[in-house]
Amino acid sequence: MEKISSVLKEKKKELEKQLSRPDLSPEEMKNYGIEYAKLEEIESVVNRIRETQEFIELLKEEEEDEQEIDRYEKELDSLFQELFLLLSPETGDKAIVEIRPGTGGEEAALFARDLFRMYTRYAERKGWDVEIAEMHETDLGGVKEAVFFVKGKNAYSILKYESGVHRVQRVPITESGGRIHTSTATVVVLPEIEERDIEIRPEDLKIETFRASGHGGQYVNKTESAVRITHIPTGIVVSCQNERSQYQNKQTALRILRARLYQLQREQLEKELSQKRKSQIGTGERSEKIRTYNFPQNRVTDHRINYTSYRLQEILDGDLDEIIAKLIEHDIENNIEEILGTSVPSAEH
Repeated sequence: MEKISSVLKEKKKELEKQLSRPDLSPEEMKNYGIEYAKLEEIESVVNRIRETQEFIELLKEEEEDEQEIDRYEKELDSLFQELFLLLSPETGDKAIVEIRPGTGGEEAALFARDLFRMYTRYAERKGWDVEIAEMHETDLGGVKEAVFFVKGKNAYSILKYESGVHRVQRVPITESGGRIHTSTATVVVLPEIEERDIEIRPEDLKIETFRASGHGGQYVNKTESAVRITHIPTGIVVSCQNERSQYQNKQTALRILRARLYQLQREQLEKELSQKRKSQIGTGERSEKIRTYNFPQNRVTDHRINYTSYRLQEILDGDLDEIIAKLIEHDIENNIEEILGTSVPSAEH
């Protein structure tokens, strides 16, 4: 918090210089005044965070009741999310989450199912809506692929931290010798893009229909309602069979395609400009291991921030606020100058 407080202090000084200019126009005065009020609001939340952190430390030193400490820690998590939203005025309320098993065979598919359950439980806690676009299961109940939409206040802004490779260490149900195995699953979180923001030309699409199949290869229906769309210029392929009609499946597939094309464009632009932040929390790349879930030790470790929690079952049950708050705190601490620098004008005139 010290770095954030220091940057806020400097930005307020810059604005005070601007506000003291004798040639300041009424419009400039209004705009600078709004910026200054926003900085004071941010500063107020930062002070509340610092006070709550200090109070929690005091409770721990005095070995107060764990439930009381837990209550204030949850309040701290909420304060960090409040700060994050103040610093991120352009938040995303719609996300597309894709989960696929990585290395580890059937155990990886079972872990992918656990992640799907974790995120849907988290969405329930946040009051978000979940709409399944595509779900393919294995014979043992694992997940070959899960694609779903999440809609709710700041859904993408919060879930974007989950992109990357998740690793699990546990004894699989298929292991008779009791040995611990390591498996992985990949999570990709994309913002849902409005139709007007990404142009998709009909001539660039190859659209195929086929019969939707369910668990064990049984047909969900006898009509060719499932849709597969190939974007010819990029080779991106999207399939959807979860809806009852061919039209609904096509529209859902196009929603996913727009998000993937947007992500591709953004990655290409960042590569060309070489402007990725060095301190950025994760890039969402498939090769990047971001978190380990270790069952024998009841431990969850986020490798991006070297943070460990011994609340594995609670986290898998959807209690993600604690770890999300730590990621937000790290992100803000490392990028506060960049975040505020885009909205606060320079003192030079």
